[in-house]
Order: sequence, then C-alpha cells, then structure tokens
Amino acid sequence: MHFGTTGFLRSGLKISAVVAVLCAIGYAQNTPSAQSSPAAPPPAAWDPDYGPPRTAAPPPSAQEPAGQPGEQQPAGQDQQAPITAEKSSDDSGRFVFRKQVQEIVLHATVADEAGRLVTSLDRSAFSISVNNVPEPITSFRREDVPVALGIVIDNSGSMRDKREKVSQAVLNLIRASNPQDEVFVVNFSETPFLDQDFTSDVGLLQTALHQVSSRGSTALYDAVVASAVHLRENPRLTKKVLLVITDGQDNMSQETLQDAIRKLQPNQGTQPNQGATIYAIGLTSGGMTRSGREALQSLAKSTGGVAFFPKSLDEVDEITRTVAHDIRSQYTLAFKPGPAKAGYQAIHVEAKGPARTRLMVRTQSGYYPGEAVR
Repeated sequence: MHFGTTGFLRSGLKISAVVAVLCAIGYAQNTPSAQSSPAAPPPAAWDPDYGPPRTAAPPPSAQEPAGQPGEQQPAGQDQQAPITAEKSSDDSGRFVFRKQVQEIVLHATVADEAGRLVTSLDRSAFSISVNNVPEPITSFRREDVPVALGIVIDNSGSMRDKREKVSQAVLNLIRASNPQDEVFVVNFSETPFLDQDFTSDVGLLQTALHQVSSRGSTALYDAVVASAVHLRENPRLTKKVLLVITDGQDNMSQETLQDAIRKLQPNQGTQPNQGATIYAIGLTSGGMTRSGREALQSLAKSTGGVAFFPKSLDEVDEITRTVAHDIRSQYTLAFKPGPAKAGYQAIHVEAKGPARTRLMVRTQSGYYPGEAVR
C-alpha cells in the first residue's frame, strides 16, 4: 500500500507523526508474530531522533559497480563500516568485536579576502586538524556532486505578504542547482509540515511552495531539527544542505538553539557523516530582533554555511542564486579520526593559495564521536 505523504500532512499530521506511523507499519510487517499480536505502538511524544526502520544494505551484486583500477572513489559513499573480529589479548579463545574507523566527510567552501570563491585548489593546499591535532586527508574531490536539499520556510502570519517572492526565489535556486539534486519542502509555523518529499520534479516542488497558510507562531528550531532528521533518511546522497527562510525568531519550539546546533553536527557512529550545511535567510523587514539574527548566524556558522539578512525582498532572489553557486563550488575532504575522548571534537580546516596566501574556509566546525562497540 502506498501512502501519500503530502495528503497526510496537509490534513494536519506532523512530520514526526508520519514517521511514527511508518515505524508501526514496518514493525508489523517484519515481525513473525504480527498475525497474532498487535504491533508495538509508536512513541506518544515527538522525538526528533526517532526514525523509520533502516533497510539492510543491498547485496554486492545490487550495488553500483566499483570504479576502474586507480580511479578515486567518491568520499562518503561507502556503506556502513564493517565489523571485524579479533582474538582477545589473553588468547582465551574469546573474540572481541571492534568497528573499523569510519571517515568523517567535510564539504568546504573556500574564498579569498575579497569574498570570491576559489575553486581550483588541489589536495596539497588543505590541512585538517581535530582538537589541534593534524589529521591526514584520506580522500579529496573538487567537483559538483548531487545534493540532498531541504527547503524549510516560515509559514507564520507575518510571512503572508512575502511568500510569493520568496517562493519564486527558491524555485530559481532549484533551477540553478545540479539536476540530480533531490529536494524536499517543509513549511512551518508552530508545526513543521512536509509538503513535498524528496524529488527532482520542479513542478511538484512549485506546488509545495504554494501551500501557504500563514498563521500561528514560529517553531524554527523544531522545524530545523525535524528537517535534519529527514535529510538522514536519504542514504544515497551524502552531501546534505538545508535552506532556512524566516522573518522572525523562534517563540514556540520544544528544541532549544543549542539542541538544534548539537543535532546538526556529524556523529561518527553507525551513521557517520550526516551533518547538514545550513544556509539561512533572515527577512529583517518583518521585525526580526538581534537575538533572532544571532540564532540564524549560529546555526549557519556551526555547519559551514552562511546567514544572509537582505534589506528588502528584492534581494532574496540574488541570494538564492548565490547559495546555489556556493553549493556547487565546494570541495569534499575526508579523514579518519584517531582515538578521541567523549564529547565534541573541534575541526579546523585551512587552505593556502598561490604564494602561500591564506584563504577563508567554511565547513563543519566539529563532530561527535560514536559510542565504543562492546
């Protein structure tokens, strides 16, 4: 049975509620005793970390063929790191299972002192350190790759007279993006609604952008966290971006700003490299306060993105085109981190141009290491 996600959500069901329904269905279908006993009920409260069951990786014959000998494989496209067995140190015959170290993948934008993008650097121009400890770069790319892109737009009452120009600007960004990008649209006020799931169909996206109700409060952080979780449900594209557009500050979320920043960072666990880059557009004409601007700046900066604050709606179209160009001009770097203490691991990336000139690099500011396998 196929469930139309858009139909569910326009009737008032939240993103998280749809996820919970799908989980319950998946559980019932995959449990041998499903015929005789009811499926476990979904969580009663929304949990942004709760998602549908993961499907197993396809067998080797169903995967895409490997590259030719000597051909560099794309960073971040590997399946989950294998688990290997080793004899314990006391040689008692017991086995200890450890996960192989997984790569952390970074998408980096480089600009010169004038703010112009620099797109012709090679691998030797970059260096990576974690907590001030240098890390070798394990893979490097400088090409336009498809992106999983979430469009997250404020649908509160103050946006009513702005939506037409904002929607048109977003459509121009989509048209200027890689044609293989997969895009979804979330409209939010006090609740985030997924009005279009991942698609490359501009017509479907245009319809979703015109689902305007323009009422209620602004639960910005809840919408960002829910959208970041939804990005993780697209395993095919490892490069992930959120474009957030609002004219106000959060006044309704269960999540805090720090919660949102924490959940946007990559986690080197069973699903590494899942951090999303945020580009934010704050429409200051709606009365956005200083704290609202600072929140958008914090969200964007922590992920390697940028926050823009146009003085008029006429500037939004040019900003979205700039964002599209920025996304398509990034470098992809990867490294395998060494042993780390628990907690946040700060990443610093440097790039040097001709004559060793220093350049500005924007990328994820850190990651959280996964739990040890016992």
